[in-house]
Amino acid sequence: MQEIALQHGAEVERGERFEFGKNWSAFLTLLDDERIAKAEESLCEMLECETLEGKTFLDIGSGSGLFSLAARRLGARVHSFDFDSSSFGCTQELRNRYFPGDPDWRVEQGSALDPDYLAGLGKFDIVYSWGVLHHTGYMWRALETAVIPTHPGSKLFIAIYNDTGSQARRWHWVKKTYCRLPRLLRTPFAIAVAIPSEAKSFAKAMLLLDPLSYVRSWTQYKNGRGMNRWYDIIDWVGGFPYEVATVDEIFEFYKARGFTLSKIKSGGVGLGCNEFVFERTT
Repeated sequence: MQEIALQHGAEVERGERFEFGKNWSAFLTLLDDERIAKAEESLCEMLECETLEGKTFLDIGSGSGLFSLAARRLGARVHSFDFDSSSFGCTQELRNRYFPGDPDWRVEQGSALDPDYLAGLGKFDIVYSWGVLHHTGYMWRALETAVIPTHPGSKLFIAIYNDTGSQARRWHWVKKTYCRLPRLLRTPFAIAVAIPSEAKSFAKAMLLLDPLSYVRSWTQYKNGRGMNRWYDIIDWVGGFPYEVATVDEIFEFYKARGFTLSKIKSGGVGLGCNEFVFERTT
């Protein structure tokens, strides 16, 4: 684990990686029962279940730990890991806060790119990795290693950034630039990047004669992933490494590895994530 922490720190210092966990640490102060309930609902919706009782659940890239917590509350035995040192700490914090000393929720620091690590974890009924594998720097290798802890009948629930062509390539430049800037310049850069879309949202609110709707978009912002709007902006602008894929590419990749698609959310996501639930058939 110490080796992983040193590798993560070195990549951050070289401007090769965004510190996702720093934002998650701040987010934990905002976590409440409503956000946890929304996380549980989104898991149940995509996995088409009412409970995870008796299931094993692997969270690859656990981030804040919110969805590991949701899976545990739904009855699953959970194993969480993340490459990011602060994300690892956040997930530990949630486990200690809600399930102290629980032997059915393990938290570790590890890499989604390490096939030996994945193999050593055993097999799981549900392998979950939402918005993570495209941030490894080697997305297709990470998509491959995610197969290792599955068995016939396992569900693989992943979310991957949508390939929008030249638009996605521009955002690759934005994210890479953010991470390579001196720390003092990163927040001004993020604000400058966000201004056009925020101005558009404000103008729309004014045209509708409802300026308070723009204010509420900040003060009452709660999306399905649990982040607030400012953390969401920083997470998006700074989120590097950054790779993308089309729906067809992901479908064909897992079809060739013995998986069938059981559920998908892909309409109108723009630059966001397409969500897939695959079931391993062989």
